[in-house]
Amino acid sequence: MTRAGQDRRARQQTTKDRNPDTVQDIYIGRQPIFDRELEVYAYELLFRGGDGNQANIVDGDQATSRVIANTFIEMGLENIVGERLAFLNLTRAYLTADWPLSFPRERVVLEILEDIEPDEEVMRAVRRLREAGFTLALDDFLYHESLTPLIEHADIIKIDIMPLSRESLVEHVERLRPYPLKLLAEKIETQEEFDHCRELGFDYFQGYFLSRPKIIQGREIPPNALATLRLLGRLQDPEVAAEELDQLISQDVGLSYKLLRYINSAFFSLPKKIESIRQAVVYLGNQAIKNWATLLVFAGMEDKPHELMTMAMLRAKMCELLAVAAGRDRPDAFFTVGLFSALEPLVDTPLETALEALPFTDDIRSALLEHKGPYGECLECVLAYEAARWDQVRCQGLSTSQITQAYIDAAHWADEATRLLAV
Repeated sequence: MTRAGQDRRARQQTTKDRNPDTVQDIYIGRQPIFDRELEVYAYELLFRGGDGNQANIVDGDQATSRVIANTFIEMGLENIVGERLAFLNLTRAYLTADWPLSFPRERVVLEILEDIEPDEEVMRAVRRLREAGFTLALDDFLYHESLTPLIEHADIIKIDIMPLSRESLVEHVERLRPYPLKLLAEKIETQEEFDHCRELGFDYFQGYFLSRPKIIQGREIPPNALATLRLLGRLQDPEVAAEELDQLISQDVGLSYKLLRYINSAFFSLPKKIESIRQAVVYLGNQAIKNWATLLVFAGMEDKPHELMTMAMLRAKMCELLAVAAGRDRPDAFFTVGLFSALEPLVDTPLETALEALPFTDDIRSALLEHKGPYGECLECVLAYEAARWDQVRCQGLSTSQITQAYIDAAHWADEATRLLAV
């Protein structure tokens, strides 16, 4: 099939995806890839089909066509990854097709899947992509001599550390050091694994170690975390009146300055300049000011990866958007649940212990700890989407198209909001 035919078929398929009468929907997930300073270097776009309960499952080439079409034609790459790079998995058919890939070469890294053998046809395609200026990565890499031709043309090698012993991992690194390429450790599950890979000289890191932080033993809350939790407790107290909220924020000069600067940015586009916290409360309401002040407290925590803040904001906004789409009352409470779902790694304290210092209602507490009730159902959907557990992505009777759109809108909002918060 020609490239035009591929694109036309993909556009036709995405048109079907917007039709509520069809059963297939597109999920687009993204998993962060970090550099050695734990700043986000890129996102891997996850190519998946339906929610796992569909009867008509498309094959890998079709799924790739659909998601690529949605990413570059329908939704826009910038809305999914912002200013970061996008890692894209290519099937053999896409890699060896006789039409040129029309991806922006400065924005993408093309991943050659681990099951693609370096035969003559594949190597011809690899050389063509290198000559065209594309960055190439080898995915789920496990060393074998037969892969040498691919290694010689790779810019990045993603080593799957899960099946490797420490000794085997060291051997992999030593074999690859002579080549002028970057090493990416993927499927990192713990802080210890991250530390080990960093010591070995890996350049990039990917895995769940941020979403699944190391367990802190005991129940003592660190002193700096305790001060933060006390401030968050007052901010989230439903009994705090507008006057006390004004006083609480204003007594922290740094917090009040950042909040006023942020509220007066183009992000809010308010009709007039806000000059005081009291005025901000009048314009935006108590709960909105509480949430934004909380975001600024989170953003001000030291030694925390930028992506952790982005993840918290994405969860919060996606929970809120799902609540709005489902017609639920108090979408701001859903926002709060999503935001505080990232509390544990932010304060390095077990979530159950941290919540003891916060005046949350039982329904919000059970949503955060047990994913129960409407808030919990929404949070569980967001976490499942984040981890690409597509068979568990369901919420309040919403369609998968609605859930996908909520994710895309939330990701775009979180990237922009985090960028402004960091200024």
